Amino acid sequence: MPASARSSLILAITGASGALYAVRTLAALLERGLCVELIVSDYGRRLLRDELGESAALDRLVPYVTERYGGGVAAGAVTMHSNRDLGSSIASGSHGCSGMAIAAVAHGLSRNLIERAADVMLKERRPLVIVPRETPMSLPQLRNMVLCAEAGAMILPAMPAFYQQPKTLDDLADFIAGKILSALGYQHDLYPAWTGQARH
Repeated sequence: MPASARSSLILAITGASGALYAVRTLAALLERGLCVELIVSDYGRRLLRDELGESAALDRLVPYVTERYGGGVAAGAVTMHSNRDLGSSIASGSHGCSGMAIAAVAHGLSRNLIERAADVMLKERRPLVIVPRETPMSLPQLRNMVLCAEAGAMILPAMPAFYQQPKTLDDLADFIAGKILSALGYQHDLYPAWTGQARH
């Protein structure tokens, strides 16, 4: 299927610790055949290298994700956008992205492409999932998240659960990626559904 015919979704990586969550989410979206419009801030670029190593640097990210999660990611496509390009196609409400997941708090500003794309999601009433990882949170952060929720965003803190009895860091990443996919309306099997009792 050509990239132009695929459903597209924006994924933004801003630099909040948790690069593993971001790349697992990227892989899961690609496995579903989506065209992922990827925006990575300057801090996000550093985060990928600091937490995952040089092999996960932005210019090597797709091969890294393929090697880590397998050839199924080839079902989708990645389009990378500069965070400084406010003229990018995804900065417009006429772009057909079905939603956006972002690892930062939007504040109604449009100083860069991540903020502008998040603002477009809100004004067009499309799903915007904000995945904060900071802890503890300051009062301004909490107030900003309330403003985002009131504007229509879903606040999905990167807080993995343990009822699935995770054995590895990848299990924790699967859980967060699965929660993000569910919030965006995609089915997945990244972690077992709760059945009323823990697995043994």
